[in-house]
Amino acid sequence: MMTIKDLNPQIVWKNFYAMTQIPRPSKKEGKAVEFLYNFGKGLGLETYKDEIGNIIIRKPATPGMENRMGVILQAHMDMVPQKNADKVHDFEKDPIEAYVDGEWVRANGTTLGADNGMGVAVALSVLESKDLVHGPVEVLITIDEETGMTGARELKPGLLKGDILINLDSETEGELYVGCAGGLDVEAVMDYEECAAPASGYVPFKLNVKGFKGGHSGMDIILGRANANKLMARVLLPLMRDMGALLCSVEGGTLRNAIPREAFAVILVPSANVEAVRSSVAKAAREIKEEYSIADPDGEVFLEDTAAPAVYIEEKAALRYIRAVHCCPNGVERMSDAMPGLVETSNNMAVIRTAGGKASVLTLMRSSVDSAKDAYAEDIRCLFELAGARITFSGGYSGWAPKMDSPILATMKHIYKGLYGNEPAVMAIHAGLECGILGGTYPNWDMISCGPTIKSPHSPDERVNIATVGKWWDFIRKVLEEIPVK
Repeated sequence: MMTIKDLNPQIVWKNFYAMTQIPRPSKKEGKAVEFLYNFGKGLGLETYKDEIGNIIIRKPATPGMENRMGVILQAHMDMVPQKNADKVHDFEKDPIEAYVDGEWVRANGTTLGADNGMGVAVALSVLESKDLVHGPVEVLITIDEETGMTGARELKPGLLKGDILINLDSETEGELYVGCAGGLDVEAVMDYEECAAPASGYVPFKLNVKGFKGGHSGMDIILGRANANKLMARVLLPLMRDMGALLCSVEGGTLRNAIPREAFAVILVPSANVEAVRSSVAKAAREIKEEYSIADPDGEVFLEDTAAPAVYIEEKAALRYIRAVHCCPNGVERMSDAMPGLVETSNNMAVIRTAGGKASVLTLMRSSVDSAKDAYAEDIRCLFELAGARITFSGGYSGWAPKMDSPILATMKHIYKGLYGNEPAVMAIHAGLECGILGGTYPNWDMISCGPTIKSPHSPDERVNIATVGKWWDFIRKVLEEIPVK
């Protein structure tokens, strides 16, 4: 049976396989930091770990190329840890089980980590390769891109010497990215009292919303996929408001930057209303199945028996919370006027959770227009403050503004057309690349982003197209050969 180490180009797949064997969820990248540091040292290259844990490795120019502009190849080492509910996997200990599936490489029940392990693999392959022709190369591998852009934020000026940054973290081969959205994290918290569950007269149920696709909250937000948290509130609201159901707990989603695929709630239903509740849930399930028959057809909504809980959430507080979740904006807010087909502003209502007297909502807003992002944040603030919640904004960053006169853009367009006979598409992306933050620290850099084709990142359906990895590798090799004279 073919494994990913048998694929071509073997040097890239070998290095990607190595990344799959290293547990590296965001904020838990210690083993990856150690591996990357030792990788550079093992090649005899100048290798540096900065104060925050970013790795910088320098490879001198090949003979005759010393006068070329310096290139920084940049990727991030962390990955999004998402798994199917029935998959037993510890992202802090277990390797990723990657396998070949026809034209794609996937993982068994978890995210693959091609975002951005494939970018790391290409950077390491450039360092390791003996037959590349290139000018001075620096590799910058950052930590914690997925949950805070921490590595990019904390990178100090003066550490890197290059002139051109090639970010290796976009996800469609044949496209060159020259701009990205900014982001803002939102947390809303409401207090509630826990009440002793009635000893009789109620039947406990678990409400399940599961099996939806989820995906990247920037790249996939335009696809119209279901948000499990929004569906949970939709199904719960009439049960609580009209049928006397008591909410005992609810949880959905795990990460701000992943569209929530699953949500679960425990409720107590008055014995007299059990059939009405069953009928309401079944009706909602049919309607949701029909509404998402194209964009997200495999999801399901159903009740099942469960153990009786000890407490429930005081009714008025529970209803305020579910109404706020129901009303919270989610999905695409506005499309870009400047670049047709690009989402300008969106919100992902990523996590809902009740525990210990606190009901919380976490969302991630994105926009390529800072003023629109700020105005949208006020919309969400007003909603949750009306519901009695406390609001915290954090992790805000501006987008990366496109520069269509970029010299590296012109060079890479010319090279791509020479290799493949057609010009690459020039795009901006509704996701948070590190370029915007890095460019603030190193304003002299000419920046661009490219990558292989990766589908459904941030979900267990993540997969990378095998053929595009080879095309991308050949493209990067040729770009390094033809970097302009400084």
